[in-house]
Amino acid sequence: MTTRHSAVPAALITQQARDSFQSTSSARLREIMQALVTHIHAFVVDVGLTEDEWTTAIDILTATGHITDDQRQEFILWSDTLGVSMLVDALAHPAPDGATDSTILGPFYVSGSPVRPLGANIAEQEAGTAAWIHGTVRGIDGAPIAGAELDVWQNGDNRLYAVQDAGAPDDHLRGKFYTDDDGRFAFQAVRPVPYSLPDDGPVGRMLAATSRHPWRPAHIHLVVRAPGHTSLTTHIFDADSPYLHSDTVFAVKPSLVRTFTEHADDDPDRPVGVDTAWVSLKLDLVLVPSQTDDGLVVDRGRTH
Repeated sequence: MTTRHSAVPAALITQQARDSFQSTSSARLREIMQALVTHIHAFVVDVGLTEDEWTTAIDILTATGHITDDQRQEFILWSDTLGVSMLVDALAHPAPDGATDSTILGPFYVSGSPVRPLGANIAEQEAGTAAWIHGTVRGIDGAPIAGAELDVWQNGDNRLYAVQDAGAPDDHLRGKFYTDDDGRFAFQAVRPVPYSLPDDGPVGRMLAATSRHPWRPAHIHLVVRAPGHTSLTTHIFDADSPYLHSDTVFAVKPSLVRTFTEHADDDPDRPVGVDTAWVSLKLDLVLVPSQTDDGLVVDRGRTH
């Protein structure tokens, strides 16, 4: 006679998995792993995940690893397009009144941008309409911050960042600038354009399958660092751009949307070397004091 064994209750499996981390020496790691197990198991039960669906998920993660390299970070694309990056940022960096809002870093940050003099052009070849960006970096108390570092990068009118563009110099459309004694900065960039996230991989297939688009509104990236202040990772969005209300990574905050002023080619205040129509933007950035005891800057920038 065949003996039939009853199925192990789902709750028991979850409890056993949670208990397996009970001896973890780090209390924080134990908390994270037990919560991870709890929520993943709850998700599986909630949707009634099938074996085929779980196999597909494993295949997707494997493909994500295969397509990720030093030029492309598909895991960050998952984090961004699922809203996790913005959620982590919101929890970690609530901005007090008057401070510049943060937003995600995105997948195209590259460390080691060249230091450029104030007013220099980050475009090392033709890349679109010239944009003169100038302003100040101040503390929450209104005092100017001398020597603050602005790490800047953006795409060109071909919708590509230099790290994506085999035909562009490595340092094209990126650079570091330092504020003067009065906290002022200035640099020449180009007016950004909307662009599509890479959609030829697992994330792109997810977006297509769920009827979502891969587009981001036009923006310029900045990471601002200064001793004694928490570093700020942010974007400046062009108010005239499409996709402001449907950014595929959910990164638009109203306070970061700015209006570029348009200028004719014969405007006497045009930047050096510009002989066509151009735009300008006055940009004031406000940092908050660092929460670390030693006054060191927490660098929120991350490489691939």
